[in-house]
Amino acid sequence: MSSLPHKSIFERGAWYVVVQGILIGLILFGPQGPLLISSEPTASILQSCGIAIGLLACLIMAIAVINLGKNLTPLPCPKDNAVLIKNGLYQFVRHPIYFGVLLAALAWLLISPGIYILLYAIGLFFLFDIKARREEVWLVERFPDYQDYQRRVKKLIPTIY
Repeated sequence: MSSLPHKSIFERGAWYVVVQGILIGLILFGPQGPLLISSEPTASILQSCGIAIGLLACLIMAIAVINLGKNLTPLPCPKDNAVLIKNGLYQFVRHPIYFGVLLAALAWLLISPGIYILLYAIGLFFLFDIKARREEVWLVERFPDYQDYQRRVKKLIPTIY
């Protein structure tokens, strides 16, 4: 088990968290751009779906945080005293918090279907994919059985990706 106390916060991946915060801020508060859907019956149905998906996203994030326990860190570099979690939601997707945030972005897109929000959400997906790749390099270094876990469990979207 390697220890990384000599690494600065940016060597531990803080810039991913900064970009993540910017993208989430843009999704919630940035310019929305032209609407993708403006017909009233469709927009109302999508907004209702968005609210339901948003509630599900919050539940997934909360459960994943509980599952992760003392291992929780916003940085992709695991804590020095981290243990590998493969139960709870982590048995269905390797990064359930990222999945929950992506679901929340989808929910917001359904509630407020602007083209820019779609672009920010796509950007957030790619950022999480890149962040997860970096995080998993550190996890493989720290936990030799992580590679078997990677082969069995999808990264960001259960059963899909």
